[in-house]
Amino acid sequence: MSEPVAPLPAAPAGTSARARLLRHLTPSMVVALVALLFALWQWSDARREASVLQGDLAKRVAELDATGREARLIADQVRNTLRDVESRMGMLEAKLMETQGQRIALEALYQELARNRDEWVLAEVEGILTTAAQQLQLAGNVRAALIALEAADKRLARADRPSLIPLRKVINADIDRLKALPSVDVPGLALKLDNLIAAVDTLPLAADSRPEAAPADSSAPGGGFWSQLTGEFWRDVKELLRVRVADTPEVPLLAPEQAWFLRENLKLKLLSARLALLSRDDAAFRADLKTAGKWLSQHFDGKAKTVQASSVSLKQLGESELALKLPDLSDSLEAVRSPRFGRK
Repeated sequence: MSEPVAPLPAAPAGTSARARLLRHLTPSMVVALVALLFALWQWSDARREASVLQGDLAKRVAELDATGREARLIADQVRNTLRDVESRMGMLEAKLMETQGQRIALEALYQELARNRDEWVLAEVEGILTTAAQQLQLAGNVRAALIALEAADKRLARADRPSLIPLRKVINADIDRLKALPSVDVPGLALKLDNLIAAVDTLPLAADSRPEAAPADSSAPGGGFWSQLTGEFWRDVKELLRVRVADTPEVPLLAPEQAWFLRENLKLKLLSARLALLSRDDAAFRADLKTAGKWLSQHFDGKAKTVQASSVSLKQLGESELALKLPDLSDSLEAVRSPRFGRK
């Protein structure tokens, strides 16, 4: 049996309850109490941290809300901008298609204008070459044909089209052939004939020439009145009849109208020689000059200086060489009409 426990002395009134509580506390209770206090502290701390986190979270949520609103606003603006951009892109695509159509139309128009321009240039050059060929074949004017060919070459050079280079080569070949021809001063020869024609009316006829007067006999001795009168009478009688030895064929006497016809026929013969000169007819030119020289020597006074000068001019004209083999311009004309240049 256990011994009876002696009663403890009575504690003071103020500490009796605490003392009793302490007496009844066991170590496990103390540990539990400490654990409870630690748990309460942790719970309080966790709650405090939770409240801080909740505040932060609310703040973050509010910020995210504001950011979301801004994002939605930006998204709306982006959508509006995108719709505007899409609308403008559609307009740009439409304008681009319209521009492409206009570009194609302009290219077609430019090509058509280029073809027309080339056609105009070729037509102009063909006209120039035709004129050159006419000057060369009909008038034998080499200089005029050469000037026309050089003008055609310059016109092609101004066009500056590579496709026209072969045509320029053909034209330059014809230019070289014309430059290689010997020079004949056709205008100068024609001018000489014009001067001869103008001088025909001033040439004295052989039938109009008179014998030279006999010189006065100054050696006769002086005498009286009757002697001088007889001498003068005798001189007058001798003047009525003169005898002249003709060293040339007899010159026919011509009536005034016949003299006029002679001069006109001589002019016509010289004009015929001029036409033969311009047409480069060497045979006709020489025949007309020969006939004109024959008439000049037969019917005009060969002692007159004007007749002598005309005879010298006719002789010089007759020595001129006209029989030149002139080339034609068929190569250039065929080239400018060639299908290579779009012409028929």
